[in-house]
Amino acid sequence: MAVKIKTQYGDIDITNNVIATIVGGAATDIYGIVGMASKNQIRDNLNEILNRENYNRGVVVRQEDNGVAIDVYIILGYGIKISEVCRNVQSKVKYNLETMLGVSANSVNIYVQGVRVLED
Repeated sequence: MAVKIKTQYGDIDITNNVIATIVGGAATDIYGIVGMASKNQIRDNLNEILNRENYNRGVVVRQEDNGVAIDVYIILGYGIKISEVCRNVQSKVKYNLETMLGVSANSVNIYVQGVRVLED
């Protein structure tokens, strides 16, 4: 399913993979995020950090009446304040969606799938 935007010049369709890539890129830029995780780790047989091409496995996009709802599955670094990092991810994802795509995010839900020790 895609987000549809009507303009005076025609229609714009933005696929969920594009939204997932933007959301994944925004999330992994935040300090304390080790990487993205798969939303279905058992089914996907992935217990590792997703690379940039697989961000759509770690992001769920649901269309709502006046925007989208986003679920983001992340892995954090050990010793990082989880609530602060999640708040930063929420605000950056919301900002990037509004500025890059013109899509408003009604909710950005963060699911911490794991904690990894950061290597110095």
